[in-house]
Amino acid sequence: MNYLWYVAGAALIGYVMGSLPIGYVLVYLFKGEDLRRNGSGRTGGSNAMRAAGVWVGALTGIGDMAKGAGAIWIVGALVADPAVLPWAQVFAGALTVVGHNWSVFLGWKGGAGTGPNLGVTAAFSPPLAIVLIAVGIATMLLTGYASMISLVIAVAIPVGLAIVAASGAGSWIHPLYGLITAAAVFCALRPNIERLKAGTERMIGPRAKARRRCEPSNQP
Repeated sequence: MNYLWYVAGAALIGYVMGSLPIGYVLVYLFKGEDLRRNGSGRTGGSNAMRAAGVWVGALTGIGDMAKGAGAIWIVGALVADPAVLPWAQVFAGALTVVGHNWSVFLGWKGGAGTGPNLGVTAAFSPPLAIVLIAVGIATMLLTGYASMISLVIAVAIPVGLAIVAASGAGSWIHPLYGLITAAAVFCALRPNIERLKAGTERMIGPRAKARRRCEPSNQP
C-alpha cells in the first residue's frame, strides 16, 4: 500500500510541476501577449521564440527542462526505498510531460513535451541528455521542423535509456518512462504529424530562412 501512495504522490508532484506554464508566463511578461494565440498555440520554447524572440525561447526551454529534472530530484529526496524509487521516478517524469502538454492552469493546453522530456532524461543520465540535445539540433538543421525534433527525441529516449540500463548506469525500469512519454508526445503532436504529411508544417531555424529566400516574390 505504501508503494502505491509513493507512486501516486510522485505522479501528482510530476503533474503539478509539468503544468507550470513557463513559456506562457515569460511571453506575457516580455510581450504582454497570450502565447496560446501565437504561432502553433503551444507553450514550449519554439513557439515562445516565434512570439517573443530567441532569448525568451531559450529561457522557456531551460525552464521546461528544469521542471522535468526538478520533479525527479524532488521525488529522489522524498522516496528512500530503492525498490520503489525507479517506479516513482518513472511516473513523476511521465506526468511532468503530461502536465506540460495538458496543463490544468491553461485549460488543458500546453506544449509538446520536449523540454521536460529532456529535463527528466538529464536527471536519469546527463550524458544521454547531451546526446539528445545534439540529435535535436541536427534534426532542426536537417528538417527545420520543431515538431520533428520533438518526435525524434521522444523515440530516442526509451532507446537511449535502455542502452544506459544495459551499460549498468541506470535502471531497467526507466525505459518505461520513455515509452509512456513517446505516446504522450505523439498524441499531442497529431495535428503536426498531419501537417508534416501534407507538407504544410511550419519551419524554424536556417531551413525556414532558406525556404523564405527561395520563395518567389509577390512584388512586381
